[in-house]
Amino acid sequence: MNIADHVARAARANPDHAAILFEGKALSYGVLDACANALADSLRKNGIGRGDRVALYLPNIPAFALCYLAVLRAGAIAVSINSIFKAEEFKFIANDSGAKVVFTVAELLQYVPRAECPAIAHVVNCEGLSQSVPALEAWLAAGSVDFRGEDMQPDDSAALLYSSGTTGFPKGVTLTHNNIVTNIHTAARCSGYRTDDLLAVFLPLFHVFAQNYIMNGGFETGSTLVMFRRFVPDAVLASIERDRITMFFAVPTIFISLLNANVPKEKMASLRYFFSAAATMPEEISRRWTDTYGHRVFEGYGLTECSPFAAYNHVSAPKFGSVGTAVENFELRIVDEEDREVARGQWGEIAIRGPGVMKGYWNNPKDTAHSLRNGWLHSGDIGRMDEDGYVYIVDRVKDMINVSGFKVWPAEVENMLYRHPAVQEVAVYGAPDPVKGEQVRIALVPKAGMSVTSEEIIAYCREKLAVYKAPEVVDIVRDLPKSATGKILKRVLREQAAKG
Repeated sequence: MNIADHVARAARANPDHAAILFEGKALSYGVLDACANALADSLRKNGIGRGDRVALYLPNIPAFALCYLAVLRAGAIAVSINSIFKAEEFKFIANDSGAKVVFTVAELLQYVPRAECPAIAHVVNCEGLSQSVPALEAWLAAGSVDFRGEDMQPDDSAALLYSSGTTGFPKGVTLTHNNIVTNIHTAARCSGYRTDDLLAVFLPLFHVFAQNYIMNGGFETGSTLVMFRRFVPDAVLASIERDRITMFFAVPTIFISLLNANVPKEKMASLRYFFSAAATMPEEISRRWTDTYGHRVFEGYGLTECSPFAAYNHVSAPKFGSVGTAVENFELRIVDEEDREVARGQWGEIAIRGPGVMKGYWNNPKDTAHSLRNGWLHSGDIGRMDEDGYVYIVDRVKDMINVSGFKVWPAEVENMLYRHPAVQEVAVYGAPDPVKGEQVRIALVPKAGMSVTSEEIIAYCREKLAVYKAPEVVDIVRDLPKSATGKILKRVLREQAAKG
C-alpha cells in the first residue's frame, strides 16, 4: 500500500491526460509519475528512507504535488508547513518533526534558519533563483524514473499536518497510509469525481482539505487539478470560463464574497459541483447561493485528525444547515461531558470513529490519549443529530460565550445576522466582562455602498434573539482577520478585545 500509487495507476491508464494545469501549462500524469520516481530515488540517494520526515514548505505550485508524491514513494513522511509562516514558526515545526530535508522556494529561504534546525541535512529550491541551495531540477536529474516506490504497511505514518495552534503550540497530526487511502476513496465517491473533471485548487495544499480531499481525491480518479497560488477572484473566474472547470471547492467566506460581488451566473456555467468545508456554512448563505446560481453548495464535516472526511450532506437527500450523515465505515455520535451519548436533538460534543481517524499527535502521548478517549476521536465541536442521523454543527467548544451562566453559540447569532441586508461578513465572539464573565461582541463588515450603525445591529439582535444573546459592542470594520484557509480568526478578535 502507498498513497502515491494512485498517480501511478492514472499514468498507466492515461499517461497523456493532464494531472495539473498551472499558469497556462499542463503537466501530464505520465510526466508527473516519472518525475515523482526520479525525485524519490534522489531522496533515497541522499539518505532518506522509511519513517524519515521531509518538510514541504511550499505555496500552491505543481512542485508541491511532485514533492509530496516523491516523499511517500521513498517511504518517508510528508510534513506540511504553512507557506505564510516565518522563521520562528518554521523552526518549531521543523524541529518538532525532525525534518531532514526541506523543499521550498527561493522567496521563503530567508525563513529557513538552518543553524537552529540541527536535523535539516538538505534544502532544495523548487522555484526562483538561489545560489545557496540546489535546485529541484538537479535532484530530478540525479534520480532514476525506474525507481520503485516503497510498499508500506497500512499503519505506517504518511503525513504530518500541524494543527493551527489556536492555543499553545501546534500539534502534529499523524496520518497513516490507510487513513488517507480510505478517506480519499470515500471523498471521490461522495463528490462524484470523474476522469474528465477539472478541480479548482486555490485553497492551500498544506491544509488537510486541499491536500487530501481535493488533490489526493482528484488523483484517485485521474482528474485534472487546476492549481492557483491563491484565491484571486478575477483570475479564478477567468480560468473557470477559459478552462471549463467543473468542480469548485471553497470556504464560506469565499462563497460570501462571490455572492456579494454579484458574479454573473454565466461566468460559472461550466461548474457542475460546489463544495464548502473548513468552517460552518451559514444556512442563509447556502440558501442564497442555491437561489442565485441554481446549484446547492454541498457540505462535509471532518477534522485534520480524521483525514479529514467524516460526514457528507448527500447529493440525493441534502438538508440545509446540516453537514450530513456519517460516511461509509464511519460512526458519529453526540456525547455529554461524561462521554455518554445524548438523545437525538440534544446538543453535545461530536465524537468520531472510523478508518480515517489519526494515529495520534506526533510525540505527544498526553494529548493523543485525551483526544482519542474510549476509542473515539473527540472533535471539540458541539453539534446535534436529528432522527435521520444528520448532524448540525452548533459551534466550537472554545467559541462558546458564557454570559452570566447562559451559553451563547456564536453561529446562531451569525446565521441570524446574515439575513440583515447590510451585512457582508460577521464574526461573533466573547470578550471578558467584569460582571457577566463574558459579553457578546460583534465585528461586522457592511456590504459595499451600504451603511449600518452599531446601534442598529444591537437593536436588530435584541428584536430577533433572547436579550442575553444580543451584543454589548458592535465594531464596524473594513475586514476580518483570516487564516490562510479563509477561516475567520476569532482568537485574534478575542485577544484584541482583551487588550481593550
